[in-house]
Parts: sequence; structure tokens; C-alpha cells
Amino acid sequence: MFHKEGFKIIIAAFFITTLMSLGAEYLIDLVYIKKGIQVLALVLLVVVLQFFRNPKRATPKNDKHIIAPVDGKVVVIEEVFEKEYFKDNRLQVSIFMSPINVHVTRYAIGGKVIFSKYHPGKFLVAWHPKSSEENERTTVVLENKYVGQILYRQIAGALARRIVNYAKVGMEVTQGEDAGFIKFGSRVDLFFPVGTKIKLELNQVVKGGVDCIAEM
Repeated sequence: MFHKEGFKIIIAAFFITTLMSLGAEYLIDLVYIKKGIQVLALVLLVVVLQFFRNPKRATPKNDKHIIAPVDGKVVVIEEVFEKEYFKDNRLQVSIFMSPINVHVTRYAIGGKVIFSKYHPGKFLVAWHPKSSEENERTTVVLENKYVGQILYRQIAGALARRIVNYAKVGMEVTQGEDAGFIKFGSRVDLFFPVGTKIKLELNQVVKGGVDCIAEM
């Protein structure tokens, strides 16, 4: 199953793969060059297909649990000052997505969208300290009566050139549902109240829509 945000790119990739393969077959006489081009075309198609895959996930819904919004590796767990929305100290958890991870963003809790904003910006590598403040990004705040308010931020990386965010202010959302996509990128930051019980460790690999990362 593939994400709807990738349909146009997948169709284009199929067209380019076919064109390259047929062109090599009929225009190139040297077998090793012909086969090399055809293998390269197939590899590029496979890379595009795996990037836009959208596996179904059975989310164990729990109003007091915060689940991982994306697949990836936990690269930050620290107390920071969140200056865009809360303007106070928060516990930050950051998940880095490599090019081979699923890049679907899912709602970490069920509840109401109370803030959603897009920021144009740079395309620094996702692990750069300034990427969460200077890169292209979206900021979304969700609220329910059990967890209160949490903020998540989709951040583009060096390869990412488009962030898709479905969260609109006033929407009622369901935990684990599709919240957006980061095309060819790269990191999601989450901000919780200080004292939130974190249920993961630095460098841990998490699965979006499935793994509980914090509990109120």
C-alpha cells in the first residue's frame, strides 16, 4: 500500500524506468552498459516505491498514552525552552527518519487540533542543532482532557522539499490516523509537559502509530 502523496511521483518513476529500460534495450549495443542502465532504473523505482509505502498499523488507542508519530530513531530526549507556542520549559523528544523509514506522520494522541502553522525555511541536515528553528517545518498542537496539550513539529531535512500537514485548527482527530507526510525527509520533534513519564531511551528505534513513547 502506498501513500496518496506519492502517486504522481510513483507514476513518473514508472514512466522513467520504462523509458530508460527500453532506450537501453534498443539504442545501446554493449550488453554490460545496457544491463547496467536497466538495473539502475529498476533500483531507482524500488527506492521510490519503498519511500512512499504506507503500511497499515493497528494502533492500541489509549487516551493517556502518547504514541510515536513516525518511524525512526530517537535522537533527542531533553528539557528545553519551547518558544513558539508554550513559551516555557518542555520535555522534547526528537525522532529522526532515515531515507529507508516510512515517512507517514500519524497523530500521537486523539483529540482536537488547537494550533497549526507552516514555516518556510532552510534545508539543513535534520540532526543539525538549528534545524528545528531554521528549517522548513510545521507546528501542530493537539489537546485532550487526559494528556492536556502536546506539540509536534514536522521538520524537513537536507533532501526534503515538501512537508504535507493535514491538521487544521478545530479538527477532531483520532490517535494513529494519518496526519501528513514529509517527502524525502526527515525529523519530528515532540514537546510534552515537564515531568511526563517517557517510555523510551536515546537511540531507541520506534514504530509510528504503534509504540507508546510517553504516558500521562
